[in-house]
Amino acid sequence: MIALTALLVFGNLANDATLDMKYGWDTRVNCAAVDAYADGLDPYFVKNLKGTKLSYPYLPVTLDVFRPFCAGGFLVDHFKSIFPVLAVLCGLLLPGLGRTRPGARDVALRLLCVFGAFVGFEWVQASGNFAILSGVMTAIALRLLLLPLTPEASEKQSFALRLAGAALLGVVMSFKLVFFPVLAALYFLPLPRGRKLTLIAAATVGFALPILISRLGYPDLFASWQLAMAGKIPDQHLVDLFELNPSLLLAAHDLMAHIGLGDSKPVALVIYALAALALVVVPFALSVLRAVASRPAQAGERLPARLDRWLMDHPRAAMRITVFAMFALYLSSPRLKEYAFFELALYAAVLIVDLPAMALAAFLAAGLAFPALISLLGTPFEGSFILLIIALIGFWILLLDFRAEPTRLETAGS
Repeated sequence: MIALTALLVFGNLANDATLDMKYGWDTRVNCAAVDAYADGLDPYFVKNLKGTKLSYPYLPVTLDVFRPFCAGGFLVDHFKSIFPVLAVLCGLLLPGLGRTRPGARDVALRLLCVFGAFVGFEWVQASGNFAILSGVMTAIALRLLLLPLTPEASEKQSFALRLAGAALLGVVMSFKLVFFPVLAALYFLPLPRGRKLTLIAAATVGFALPILISRLGYPDLFASWQLAMAGKIPDQHLVDLFELNPSLLLAAHDLMAHIGLGDSKPVALVIYALAALALVVVPFALSVLRAVASRPAQAGERLPARLDRWLMDHPRAAMRITVFAMFALYLSSPRLKEYAFFELALYAAVLIVDLPAMALAAFLAAGLAFPALISLLGTPFEGSFILLIIALIGFWILLLDFRAEPTRLETAGS
């Protein structure tokens, strides 16, 4: 099954490479913005960007961060060969949840998931989106956050690394502000509550720091960025929550239009929230509470303390729940563009390695083989909710496996 899936995934990517299409529009936009900034122009006005009609969506501080990548036009000319290398780096950096060093099978599965899950990498490669850079940073952050638990004597050093991982994850979330809720998943780490809250605080600081630097260090550009994000610059591309993308929010919006409820954005937001709760958040929360309730409570123990104790008693399961919570919250985002499924694939790559055979086969079939096959057949993803449905199926495969054996990882190999 793994071999067949790999054949479809890499066959699909090879097929894309042979198509006579002009790829890399996002790379051209980002580097055009960096070039405009270097020339003293405001990059948030599309008229100042050469060769594109798309707008630059990132905070002003990123103009200096991205400048080395765009220097000399090297990235624009060679992104097709650079991005696969960075994707391999993501797969190698992602952590495992096991007690032993990962074997060749584990590494191969992670790499396969990075390249093939939800055809996320295909979209990153086609568009040249800088999600590949945030993907590398996400992989590093997960590597630091999911360090194996150590004796108390060396835990201080480990916690310092976790703090760095949390801050880095917060910086990643500042690239696309809608993914900020993912940081709440850090509460499921198998650490004392005070340390978990410290990690969430560090992540929040990491999220706020690029915004603060942009506001204080680039006041004029920050004002232009705000205008661009609010759609107040006329006659140019608008980055909007309701822009075409396969998210639950757009699914709710389209459902309203289909059944004749009009075009009310507040109503669409309510339906989206109910859908995200019903399909993702509540089933995940109930499954975790069900696992916690399987252990007897201590006298006078409240639910938060009981959850903390269960997580500390089952550290490998807790780390799995942490990554799964990130997957769930990311999937629930109101703006989930096709290329964003690449980062969703990174969370999945950590989770699928430890699946039992049947669940792994189901995930490979639904999350990797099926989307690769329909892409090979030329079925258009853009404008449809195929990727959202595939990702929801993947979520439920992972959830049903967790519900069946929530503490399986604690006894595996012991």
